[in-house]
Amino acid sequence: MDLLSSSFVFFAGLWAGTINAVVGSGTLVTFPVLIALGVTPVVASMSNAMGLVAGTAAGAWGYRRELKGRGLQLLKLLPASLLGGITGAWLLLHLPEKVFHYVAPVLLVLALLMVVFQPRLQAWVRNREENPEHAIKDKRHGILLIVLVYLAGVYGGYFVAAQGILLVGILGVFLTGTIQNANAMKNILVLGVNLVAAVSYLLFAFDRINWLVVLLIAVSSTIGGLLGSKVGRRLSPAVLRTVIFALGLMALGFMTANLLK
Repeated sequence: MDLLSSSFVFFAGLWAGTINAVVGSGTLVTFPVLIALGVTPVVASMSNAMGLVAGTAAGAWGYRRELKGRGLQLLKLLPASLLGGITGAWLLLHLPEKVFHYVAPVLLVLALLMVVFQPRLQAWVRNREENPEHAIKDKRHGILLIVLVYLAGVYGGYFVAAQGILLVGILGVFLTGTIQNANAMKNILVLGVNLVAAVSYLLFAFDRINWLVVLLIAVSSTIGGLLGSKVGRRLSPAVLRTVIFALGLMALGFMTANLLK
């Protein structure tokens, strides 16, 4: 990879780290750049996921204030996210990429709808939980949340892109607090999935990792993650939902274009 190509990868990683901290979908910046530079899809996916671990950690650190009082919730959800990441990494190593590409756009549309209608959906869930008539039935909400977080982890371990949008949509509906709290928890869960995926690639696909790509994205996405957390924490819930929706539409367009090739 020459100096110009390396520069493209570096700046793509910087932008990816920034938007990952704000909402997610940074892979939709780095992945196309790597493919355009001639990196094969599986190598691009694995190397990109490993590089973005550092940027995700930086974003999670920047959002640490919004995690105050959320430790118990994280302990309940993190194992499901990690298990999902293991499952998704196994799928990436054993299944054709196109299998999941048909499912990804559907999941993304669902996530965007959850983000847009989050205030109403969250209010509906809270009202049912507070109503004694529905108290027993709605204990299932906790189980459903864990299942959905696991499935988001599977998606993230396999394809990585837009995992954050899925999680913000899920967490924003089923957990109390603001969308900023959901975003902070999303960063931790995504970090867990990316770490699991990275370890899986190291153990079972070491020869398919481009280490120069990993290094460039790791350094640039760390800088971007710190910048993005400062920007994202200052956005109002309405503005943040708008940013999420806009990036989600871009992600959907990218995925649909890939299917039509």
